[in-house]
Amino acid sequence: MTARISRWPGIELTAADLHEGKVTQTRFRPDAKYAWSAGEAMSRFLEELQNGRLIARTCRKCARVLFPPRMFCEECFRPTDAWTYIRDTGTIETFSISYLDTDARRIPEPILVGVVSLDGASPKMGMMHYFGGMTKDEIRIGMRVKAVWKPKEERRGSVLDILGFRPLGEGES
Repeated sequence: MTARISRWPGIELTAADLHEGKVTQTRFRPDAKYAWSAGEAMSRFLEELQNGRLIARTCRKCARVLFPPRMFCEECFRPTDAWTYIRDTGTIETFSISYLDTDARRIPEPILVGVVSLDGASPKMGMMHYFGGMTKDEIRIGMRVKAVWKPKEERRGSVLDILGFRPLGEGES
């Protein structure tokens, strides 16, 4: 018959023992350096945003301009062929009127957000973003809009380098 241990030998330590310095310990904060890549297409896309430009990839086989850019065509399953710049103007495809801010708090004035198909990209290829310079009563599907960019010195290579899209004025293209 084996003896059952009712109490383990040694002294039980508590969190207080650690905090009070009753136990020898070493604290170490590594000076770790790291880097990550968003991939070839998205890295170039973000770099171009920082420069105030929109870039896409073309697929010669299906004659499409893919935006946001990707290195393969999901229609014909082959690598895309070339980079191409597109315009920062487009058409509202869909939109939402939100009385919740980005922290899900109720707000009195709505945020307008939706998808813009950009000029130069294939149909229905666009980006989701904010809309400004219009009210919830003025925004419409099919409305022509233009990107409003942050000042160059404030851009960081993010979709938020575009503040939003405003209505395209008469005579603007």
